[in-house]
Amino acid sequence: MTQQNTPTVPRPGRRYALITPCRDEAQYMRRTLDSVVAQTERPALWLVVDDGSTDDTPKILAEYAAQHDWIRVVPKPNRGVRAVGPGVIEAFYFGLDQISMDDFDYICKFDLDLEMPPCYFEILMDRMEANPRLGSCSGKPWFTWNGGKVSEKCGDEMSVGMTKFYRVQCFKEIGGFVREVMWDAIDCHKSRQLGWQAQAFNDPELSFEHLRPMGSSQKSVYTGRMRHGYGQYFMGSSFWFFTASCIFRMAHPPYVTGGLASWWGYVRSALQKKPQLPDPELRAFIRDYQRNALFKGKNKAIAEIDARQAAVFARNHAAA
Repeated sequence: MTQQNTPTVPRPGRRYALITPCRDEAQYMRRTLDSVVAQTERPALWLVVDDGSTDDTPKILAEYAAQHDWIRVVPKPNRGVRAVGPGVIEAFYFGLDQISMDDFDYICKFDLDLEMPPCYFEILMDRMEANPRLGSCSGKPWFTWNGGKVSEKCGDEMSVGMTKFYRVQCFKEIGGFVREVMWDAIDCHKSRQLGWQAQAFNDPELSFEHLRPMGSSQKSVYTGRMRHGYGQYFMGSSFWFFTASCIFRMAHPPYVTGGLASWWGYVRSALQKKPQLPDPELRAFIRDYQRNALFKGKNKAIAEIDARQAAVFARNHAAA
């Protein structure tokens, strides 16, 4: 159990809420809870949605909520299984519906299997205050593999899904998260289409440990990678761009087979003619970026988009 601390008073303009969907997280959650309690700027509210846990998760959550009045636990009816992708977003919205976003300046979809550095949220808010176009941002995750520290190889151009820190205004403008796999990439593309910027910072002080590696699954890591491939197809990703991405990820654990599983998830979805994101303009926007990224590199392609979309941002916020 953590020691009782006096909560810090959120500074004006820096009130942020964490919304955490969780189920059966007893194995890791104390490390996450302790790292948020230790933040130099704590949340105004941390709303944890217990999505039908059957282990000691409710007991541990009750323990921390009793110590910290800014931690609130909301039980959600048991769906019977651990949810990923759209199920997680369903639980997130179950929590979001319990609050008014207008009471906060920032909102964050935050997982319960992370260990955060102590200045994490303070630094993110500092950077968003310095850049009015920065709508969403994060640090970058790493995980432990065979006793070593391994980067999850997340790009600079996307805030990562396990800690999506959003300016409330941007979150409202993009219409929130799509309730489907790849929600955590679609949101960044939509933000950029509207003139906002999204970024993951590679700074050591924002590096955090993901205690359950990205792309894993309640069944197997390969199921998770195939699901990722389907998500890329749903989003409308270019076949050639995603193929190049899969080849790149073959150098990432599980070596070779993980990239192949993602590629097959995409191809199988295309062969089955599964539905895609019902926003053809956004799908075209995404493919245009990906084609440029293949030939120019991601950083240059993103820089060109951000420069081009500055006029869109200015027009949309002229009266602000």
